[in-house]
Amino acid sequence: MTVTRRRALALGAGAAGAALVGAGIVRQRRLDREPPAPPVTDGAGRLLWRNWSGIQLSYPALRAAPASEETLAEQLRSAPAPIRPVGAGHSFTGLVPTAGTLLSLDALHGVIDRDDGLHRATVWAGTRLGDLGPALVAIGQEMRSLPDINKQSLGGALGTGTHGTGGRYPAIHGDVLAFRLLTPGGDLLDCSATSHPEVFAAARVGLGAFGVITRVTLQNRPLSRVHKRVYLQPLPDVAREWPALTAAHDKVEFFAFPFSGLAAVITTDPTDAPLQPRGPDQDTDTLLSLKRLRDLLGPVPAVRRWLTAKLMSGLPPEESVDDSWKLLSNERPVRFNEMEFHLPRERQMQALTEVMAIIERGHHEVFFPLEVRSIAPDDAWLSPFYGRESGSIAVHAYYKDDYQRLFAAVEPVLRRHGGRPHWGKLHTLRAPDLAALYPRWREAMEVRRSLDPEGRMLNDHLRALFVDG
Repeated sequence: MTVTRRRALALGAGAAGAALVGAGIVRQRRLDREPPAPPVTDGAGRLLWRNWSGIQLSYPALRAAPASEETLAEQLRSAPAPIRPVGAGHSFTGLVPTAGTLLSLDALHGVIDRDDGLHRATVWAGTRLGDLGPALVAIGQEMRSLPDINKQSLGGALGTGTHGTGGRYPAIHGDVLAFRLLTPGGDLLDCSATSHPEVFAAARVGLGAFGVITRVTLQNRPLSRVHKRVYLQPLPDVAREWPALTAAHDKVEFFAFPFSGLAAVITTDPTDAPLQPRGPDQDTDTLLSLKRLRDLLGPVPAVRRWLTAKLMSGLPPEESVDDSWKLLSNERPVRFNEMEFHLPRERQMQALTEVMAIIERGHHEVFFPLEVRSIAPDDAWLSPFYGRESGSIAVHAYYKDDYQRLFAAVEPVLRRHGGRPHWGKLHTLRAPDLAALYPRWREAMEVRRSLDPEGRMLNDHLRALFVDG
């Protein structure tokens, strides 16, 4: 939810007034300290790899960026293990760190083939989602759903179950018709519902642990124009109306702002209206204004809540009309760490109420809003949305803040309500926990072992998920 520049300045001015208090200034300086940076190289001269938020890192012995499937096959057979594919580094969990081989598919990008009649396209898995939008526009197609951030590679998005929102829309992997997988032994498998169907079911959301997906055939749709509307509403009203909102709109989500009592509802629906492009991104201004209020008024949450609600209330709705792919994803330059769980949709609002109470009771450092979405079921065995209509709750912590304390407090609530974790976002579940949440877990693990009997694709994080216990 954006705040107009005038309103953002008002927020900043209110915070500046509070900054006259010496204790507030000291607190702000303490909160703005940068986390310590690791060495750029290790003792053996190996170069640092680090994820977007900075909490995952490693010093791989080999960095590989094959320009062909043939080269990739040879590297899979001979490169030092663990072999870990990397996309944009937007995952927060330890999927990528390795002392062995860091494998980038950036050289394998772009559209390979298309079917205009059926609106399908085959795409290299190294393609970034932000680049895929205009590439599909050039052939008259668009993806049915996109995530909030589009920096990820297509392969990384599929491997972690990345999703958008809309009760009738599955996550991105739900629109995958086929993919090509290179196994750790260098074998090539073309997988679909009729060719290697068990691999198709198990590895479509595979965390990069079954091999390397190199190309993907997507079921897309013709280009469409949508009307996006963003408006503020009291959070209790949004929670009460959430089932009706999900049914009424093509796509809908909301951001719940702690210490305000407000939520920003975002609806996106097809339209034939004239173009009305959204203006310059102002979300960052709003977020940093909320941070200043946190910095200076965190110890007095009642005042913070009153001032935040006063400054945000009464803002007019924001309206934009444009091509769907231009409005579904957003720029998020302010770094954070994230936990997200996907719950049975009927339990989503109760879980949100409990999580918000925990934050407002004992986590005054939080200023990021909670993101709330809905996702349709699919049949990928390791999909968090397997076999059920889901509602997601995402909790964010500023990259300079102590995310561990916050996430330790909210994870039990999300798990108690039947949540399955987003594979790319922080959680503490291990193999026994996950086996109880996924009906086809055992079959998926059997497929994985058959493709990678030596565990060449498994780093420590993946062993904890798939093997240990």
